Amino acid sequence: MVQAPAPISEVKTPGYTTELSELAIDLIRKAGCEYGDVRFCSYRTQNLYARDRSLSNLSDNVNSGFGVRVLLDGAWGFAASHNKTPAEVARIVALAVDIAKASRLSQLTRVQLVPVEAHRDTYITPIQIDPFTVPIAEKAELLLNVNEQLLNYGDRGIKKAYSYLSFSREDKTFASTEGSLIQQTIYRSYPGFGCTAIANGDAQSRSYERPPLNIGYEHIDRSDILSQVDRVAEEAIEKVHAPVGPSGIRSTLILKPTNLFLTIHESVGHPTELDRVYGYESNFAGTSFATTDKLGKLQYAAPWVNFKCDRTQPGGRSTAGYDDEGVASQDWYVVKDGTLVDYLTDRETAHRLGRPSSNGCAYADSWSSVPMVRIPNLGLEPGPEGGSHTATLAEMIANTEDGILIDGIGSFSIDQQRRNFQFGGDAFWKVEKGKVVGMLKNVTYHSMTTDFWNSVDAVGPASEWMQCGANNCGKGEPIQIAQMTHACVPVRVRDIQIGSSS
Repeated sequence: MVQAPAPISEVKTPGYTTELSELAIDLIRKAGCEYGDVRFCSYRTQNLYARDRSLSNLSDNVNSGFGVRVLLDGAWGFAASHNKTPAEVARIVALAVDIAKASRLSQLTRVQLVPVEAHRDTYITPIQIDPFTVPIAEKAELLLNVNEQLLNYGDRGIKKAYSYLSFSREDKTFASTEGSLIQQTIYRSYPGFGCTAIANGDAQSRSYERPPLNIGYEHIDRSDILSQVDRVAEEAIEKVHAPVGPSGIRSTLILKPTNLFLTIHESVGHPTELDRVYGYESNFAGTSFATTDKLGKLQYAAPWVNFKCDRTQPGGRSTAGYDDEGVASQDWYVVKDGTLVDYLTDRETAHRLGRPSSNGCAYADSWSSVPMVRIPNLGLEPGPEGGSHTATLAEMIANTEDGILIDGIGSFSIDQQRRNFQFGGDAFWKVEKGKVVGMLKNVTYHSMTTDFWNSVDAVGPASEWMQCGANNCGKGEPIQIAQMTHACVPVRVRDIQIGSSS
């Protein structure tokens, strides 16, 4: 026998009154909606940015409010407010209901949702040090120290230096007419720096970051950050004096995780968002070539390539206990043994696909935003130990007669169906006869998505797995910003078109 969930008023939620959540849900039910939810959210963000020898930007902001979403007669209605009072909750619920009624007038197909289990739970990102308890002066001193060390190379061409620290805390309470009440607190930390070298009428930059992760201030490893400064400066200097890379040829690429994660993001993550596949994003960001008629059939990548989503991944930028529809975090394959086997779904798109449940990809970047399908932590799995296509980075280099090694990200472009793309990088090295022989600059690579991933002939082992990710993925109108990790290993890709960004 399934036990009925406890009344919302019996569940204690820190930071928000249970009475407001209960009021919103009660009013949604009385309005005759088949479904409804409310999210009370508070966001604190702190950003420090140092340029050369000064702290050029410091911000520490808090914003909070709530959003109400209702499904009435198969149509969505949404409204939000920053004013958290009983009267305002009643007004916003009524407004959301009115919007749903108006939406129904022009809607051709009724929205239906897959079922979801009701949850009473709390999730908090595991951290050792709350980043908001660390003094601003300590943070600023680290950034200025980094910049000063970079500018010590001024006589060799380093003319610009920058460094940054970014922290956020997201508190949200989710309640639904299906009985869920979920409190989550999510911390994020992100440090990095870079510099620009100038010589011979050219300017070239080099950067370093500790990947954006859901973690506390312990992620700001001072010794690691400072130990990278000399290398970054030296490589920026070498890069500005390096020859321009080849153009109009085909070559072998060896891609480090710091470069590969963005290619995964754009050519695997976005094409498998099911709302894009169905055309929900066609007015703004485009659609997808990976349509549902190809599910289980499309050879997306080489048979030894596997892409897996995991919203439970420790430290992952999109890791949480639940998505913004109350669906518990989980992991699943999108590409298995090279074949397209699944998508990223919310409750609405999962129903349309005929799935029994959502895999939990609904996310809204604010209390005033509507949840939509967003890329979760989506990564390339390491090659199996002893596998015929598994190789370390050193082995890939040693077994490459002629190629280019790429680290970091640069400019990129990709068409609206996520099929035809171009990517750059932050640093490039020429590989000849199994050895790295010197830097190049202004290199880009071009390919079609499935051609590229089917040309992967070597995948790194678990020992070289690295968490890299995006902290500013934009989608929707009005645009929403989301974060996600694309953990991966180095790969070697054969016969790829090379161009130049100069």
